[in-house]
Amino acid sequence: MIDAMKLCQMAKNNVNEVTTEQLQQAIRDGARVIDVREPAEYTQSHIREAVNMPRGVLEMQLSQHPDVAGYDDALQRIADKPLYLICKTGGRSALAAESLERMGLDKVYSVAGGMSAWAEEKRPVAAGES
Repeated sequence: MIDAMKLCQMAKNNVNEVTTEQLQQAIRDGARVIDVREPAEYTQSHIREAVNMPRGVLEMQLSQHPDVAGYDDALQRIADKPLYLICKTGGRSALAAESLERMGLDKVYSVAGGMSAWAEEKRPVAAGES
């Protein structure tokens, strides 16, 4: 049996991780960011540019991302640009990144340390729904 922590660590070993500093620079460059935490977590505090798509429904909702919704080739449009995933500590985002890579996306990045690291480093956050 593999526990959740081990499963997350295995996923982290299989995906591309970036630091919060790298994410902040990517946001300045117009990156797409998806927060894979649950809505209540997102509402409490999130990165202003992030779209909330909980991990449990991410694969099903990805084509509804505001940047690509309504296009017949929504998934291809998502795949054309780097996609950054963030959660609380980096476990769920790593699992989500692994799943999206299986769907064929190759420019997917998980943020190491997640929102915990982002907040610890006093990077800008928003609260409430966006």
